[in-house]
Amino acid sequence: MLKLYRSGNSICTQKVLMTLDEKGLAFGSQEVNLFKNEQYEPKYLKLNPKGVVPTLEHDGKVVIESTLICEYLEDAFPTPHLVPKDPFLRSQMRLWSKTVDEGIFEATRELSFSSVFREKLKNMSADQRERRYSNVGDPERRSRYISTFESGVGSHYVFEGIANYEKLFNNMEKTLDDGREWLLGENYSLADITLTPFVARLYYLTFLGIWLENRPGVRAWWDRAKSRPCFDVAIDNPLTDMEKKEMETYGSKVKEKIRERRKEYLANY
Repeated sequence: MLKLYRSGNSICTQKVLMTLDEKGLAFGSQEVNLFKNEQYEPKYLKLNPKGVVPTLEHDGKVVIESTLICEYLEDAFPTPHLVPKDPFLRSQMRLWSKTVDEGIFEATRELSFSSVFREKLKNMSADQRERRYSNVGDPERRSRYISTFESGVGSHYVFEGIANYEKLFNNMEKTLDDGREWLLGENYSLADITLTPFVARLYYLTFLGIWLENRPGVRAWWDRAKSRPCFDVAIDNPLTDMEKKEMETYGSKVKEKIRERRKEYLANY
């Protein structure tokens, strides 16, 4: 039996949900409310000591880290294949995952926090915010939360995130320039699944057009990616109308600042 501990608007949860849907797997699920700090409850921390979502249970075995969960599902349920058999293509797939895990994840979190979640934190008391910060076990992540709350789009972490997205989209455009449909060629794979939720977050925040204006290859890839049934199942449908509206509303308020910070990056690097 498969059971997924999830959170509705968690990008990493979305990645796993896409994989489950592409493989046609039935599973049970339990919602973990991140804003109520349920991820830090002792019972959940026994499953996932990092206090993050998602977490997968399979017949009593626990798997954490969304990238590893997706690869685990491929190994445990290999049909249909989402990982190429060719060793070189597998290495390329993992490069895309590495790009996400080593920069794009943080970039997306900072862009989200500096727009939408910053507004939620503003509605908390100083004591409530401090309790939320103190629950974060990683000092670096705590510093990022505080910086994006206090400085918003002006945070240097947001600037780093903008730079990381610029590098990602440059790499994607170069890869897709030969006319291929998907990042590894003609077959949809975990490489595409890995990136789709992160690109989708920019879309819902109204930021995506900033990066896609002169990237026809990435734009065509995005149109194909959001047309797959798993996109609606894993990303669009679970989002509430309020969540979509909040991302659009608060994202639109800082969109031009994001555009200007990107111009600043392009002018200096």
